[in-house]
Amino acid sequence: MAYPGLFISLEGGEGAGKSTSIVLLQRELEAKGCKVLVTREPGGIRIAERIREVILNTEYTEMDPHTEALLYAAARRQHLVEKVIPALENGVIVISDRFVDSSLAYQGYARGLGIDAVWEINHFAVQAVMPDVTYWLDIAPDAGLRRIEANQLREVNRLDQEALSFHYKVQEGYQIIAQRHPDRIVRIDAAQTPEVIVSHMMENLQQRTRIMGK
Repeated sequence: MAYPGLFISLEGGEGAGKSTSIVLLQRELEAKGCKVLVTREPGGIRIAERIREVILNTEYTEMDPHTEALLYAAARRQHLVEKVIPALENGVIVISDRFVDSSLAYQGYARGLGIDAVWEINHFAVQAVMPDVTYWLDIAPDAGLRRIEANQLREVNRLDQEALSFHYKVQEGYQIIAQRHPDRIVRIDAAQTPEVIVSHMMENLQQRTRIMGK
């Protein structure tokens, strides 16, 4: 279903710099007179934030991968219907820190549940609502984890504690997903400065919005 607004998601492994890029992207879009809503997954609304507390809690190391995937999908559904869709219906540009592709890369590929299997769970959750464009901030996992270690203000979550091999599987998962959806997913080298990263996004958005008539 097409909405008047524009749905943008940012994806990437741990330490890719999504949060910083989102702040700068929002600033650039608002400077052009756009109405922008920034949100995140899991989270963004009360119910989903409570689910986030469970999913990312460093104490819950026993969590089964299927449980993890289902919790993400549940949070995503509530977030979508309560916050994202209403904004899109009102012509707002929605920027989400993560969406379905995170589940496909992390639970589908890195956890070994299968990208297609996790997509079926999420298809039920999101139905036909997907981002108009997804910016995948790609960074070497070891470099991303070093960024996290250096940033004392960033929350440390359960996924940060996974072995380095897990994070490389996440990166491989994103590569596969990007190959499957080349029209929607745009890879950006996250080793660049945030300003350069956002300039690439803005150039791409200007091209896309002209084509989409938005």
